[in-house]
Amino acid sequence: MKFYIYFLALLLTFSCSEKAHETVASEADYNPYLKTEPTKTTSKYYELWNAKIRPDSMQLTSFGIVGGEYNRYFKETGDISYLKKAEQSLTRAVEIASIGRAGYRRSLARNYISQHRFKEALVMAKEARKLGADPKESQFLLFDVHMELGNYGLAEKYLDSTKNMKDFGYLIRLAKWNDYKGDLDATITFMEKAKSIALESKNKSLMLWSLTNLADYYGHAGRLKDSYEHYLKALEIDSNNAYAKKGIAWIVFSNDKNPEEALRILDSVTMTYNAPDYYLLKAEIADYMGNNLIRLKNLDEYFQRVDNPSYGGMYNVYNLGLYIDETKQYEKALELAKQEVQNRPTPESYSWLAYTYLKAGDKDRAKELMDIYVVDKTYEPALLYQVAEVYKAHNDVKKVKELKNELIGAAYELGPLMEKQIQDL
Repeated sequence: MKFYIYFLALLLTFSCSEKAHETVASEADYNPYLKTEPTKTTSKYYELWNAKIRPDSMQLTSFGIVGGEYNRYFKETGDISYLKKAEQSLTRAVEIASIGRAGYRRSLARNYISQHRFKEALVMAKEARKLGADPKESQFLLFDVHMELGNYGLAEKYLDSTKNMKDFGYLIRLAKWNDYKGDLDATITFMEKAKSIALESKNKSLMLWSLTNLADYYGHAGRLKDSYEHYLKALEIDSNNAYAKKGIAWIVFSNDKNPEEALRILDSVTMTYNAPDYYLLKAEIADYMGNNLIRLKNLDEYFQRVDNPSYGGMYNVYNLGLYIDETKQYEKALELAKQEVQNRPTPESYSWLAYTYLKAGDKDRAKELMDIYVVDKTYEPALLYQVAEVYKAHNDVKKVKELKNELIGAAYELGPLMEKQIQDL
């Protein structure tokens, strides 16, 4: 009888494992989108308005339009220089505007958010709100900034003040709020409503945003076929969409266990897309493959790119992980973690600070920070793993076991390299 129960348990484990690794992606689906060409970073529209700008120019409309075009180029290429050029144009627009002043401040605030300059974004958002034009847009922006800063009580107030279940902007923020609260089912429900509105609008930007974000949420929920299909739908709209291809590459790597194919997808992306974090993902996949040459090559590529001072603090968290796990520069990591907490006092920032203290040998300070700022304040698997490491260092077997069970359920999200680390908790 005992043997039968043991055999049944093995069978159930094997069945779950098989289900989890059922192949989702097919080359035939996404191959047509891998033949990318360099993104055009100019247009007659851009050249027309850019030509109106002079060093002493007062052409307000030109600055606003050119700034918008630079921002679009940044999204399509991942090239930080375009984001900085957009900042310059929008800063000038804010300086000289006599009309549309709130709108230019909101645009500059969003540019700051992209650069992880959240406190500066808050200043612009508050100025825009005082000016009074389009108050709902300013309230949306203030919700976004306060979420980034970890001011969740204020963020909720701004969200409540904009309630409209037929408004795309409200629905995507309601989804984000529920994700923060750990209610993934509600998050998906609201994002599905937002997607319907986006599709009806025929607005390409809104459609792409809702499809890729919903694909992410489906992935978190283990609905990998739905996730994959939504990434493909995004590519039908924009065949060069790097984020959708990255999502498919993750499915191929983490679920389908085909790292070579995942690398092939990402290699096609980085031919024309310049964001440094794509090289870190390629290094992670190469590590799983045991190919140290490719791993080091991509790590070197990452470090060369983030050395550009234009990135500011955009890649602080990525760098923290490398200082801790790759180069073992714990003092440097501690300095950066403290800087990140100052810039963005969220559970994520505090978790990294606590984790750094743990690795630097101060397990008591690590636990103190986790207990105050992280535990029960986030549901992100990567952060829960850090919490588990700290509790393990304190021999809290019960809490580690609870966290380990949660993390096993998040194996897809964390990736194949984390599987052994989770089992070793």
